[in-house]
Amino acid sequence: MFPSAVAAVAGHAALGCYGIAGMSARGLRDGFAELLHRENVDRGVEVSEVEGGLAVDVYVVIQYGIRITEVAHNLQEAVKFAVERSVEVPVMEVNVNVQGVREERR
Repeated sequence: MFPSAVAAVAGHAALGCYGIAGMSARGLRDGFAELLHRENVDRGVEVSEVEGGLAVDVYVVIQYGIRITEVAHNLQEAVKFAVERSVEVPVMEVNVNVQGVREERR
C-alpha cells in the first residue's frame, strides 16, 4: 500500500464534497489554515494502518454558512467509499479536522 496514493484518492474525494472550500495543510501557520492547490491535496490527508484496515485523517477548510456536521458526515462517507473502492482495503475510520472556514468572495 502506498500512503501517498491513498492520500491523493482521499483528497480528491474530499474536494468533490459539497461545502468543502479546499484542503488544508496539517497544522496552522500563524493561526491560519493554508489552502492547498489541487495538485497537493495529498498533503492535507494523513493515512495510517490500524487493526483491520486504514485510518484516514482529512484536513479541510469549509465554506462559511454550511452545517459542519452535515459536511463532515458526507465527507466521511465519500472518502471511505473512494478509498475502499480504489485500494480494496477496509477503512476503519475517517477523521475530519476542520482547519478553518472560508467566506466566498463575490
